[in-house]
Amino acid sequence: MQIFKEKQALKNQITAFKKEGLSIGFVPTMGALHEGHLSLIEEALSSCDTVVVSIFVNPTQFDNPNDLEKYPRTFEDDVMRISQLENDRDIIIFSPPASEIYGNEVVSEKFSFDGLEYQMEGKFRDGHFNGVGTIVKKLFEMVEPDKAFFGEKDYQQLQIIKKLVEKLDLPIEIVGCPIHRETSGLARSSRNERLSAEDRQTASFIFRVLQKTKEDFGTKSANEIASWVEEEFKNHPAIELEYFEIANADTLESIQQRENGQKYRAFIAAYFGDVRLIDNIALN
Repeated sequence: MQIFKEKQALKNQITAFKKEGLSIGFVPTMGALHEGHLSLIEEALSSCDTVVVSIFVNPTQFDNPNDLEKYPRTFEDDVMRISQLENDRDIIIFSPPASEIYGNEVVSEKFSFDGLEYQMEGKFRDGHFNGVGTIVKKLFEMVEPDKAFFGEKDYQQLQIIKKLVEKLDLPIEIVGCPIHRETSGLARSSRNERLSAEDRQTASFIFRVLQKTKEDFGTKSANEIASWVEEEFKNHPAIELEYFEIANADTLESIQQRENGQKYRAFIAAYFGDVRLIDNIALN
């Protein structure tokens, strides 16, 4: 395992790997690694000769300064967890300071993702996907991966990254990986580190609601299900619903009724105290 802080040192190593004909996998993270991240790294190791894992808390994708400040930073623990993987010798960790990525001006580029950016998260997190597009584009230019691996917990982000690659005509395969869950069903997230064990158990209510949504999707309308979900959250004292959507899995547009031949997902964003949690589930 190697650790780089400077982009030029990273690019020099990548160039050397490519001269050897080695394939490059890439797993971008913001650190505070959990089993979900490790599963992405293992998936990358299984199909690529070497894997770059970036650990960088990207300031331009936070619309809430308090969320950025409180985001867990556990670099030493992250390195230790990666070192315990069986093929850790084939891993590069890239953990640059913001100045190495952005220079003297930490600002986002403006992107169009053909409307994907205006759905769900885009309605509640101003500028978020411009920040995501900016950092991912910059990292892709530095790493030049053959494949990049993203978890489906951030499903909207996954779709936007696919659109970014399509629009920029990048020769990168985007691989979506299944959501990794705690034993309670709660989707693994770095933000879970801010919850106690008891809180995590309580927050698994989100997944139970999604499971019931999937169960009812064949017999009830989207509006009926949405009304039920809203009522369930109103009756839950600890968790505040921000949004619930049933959407087309490709366009991310909300639906009123299902159509044959289309795939759908249900999406939830909710607050447990000041900790924002998101989750989703495939409905068919």
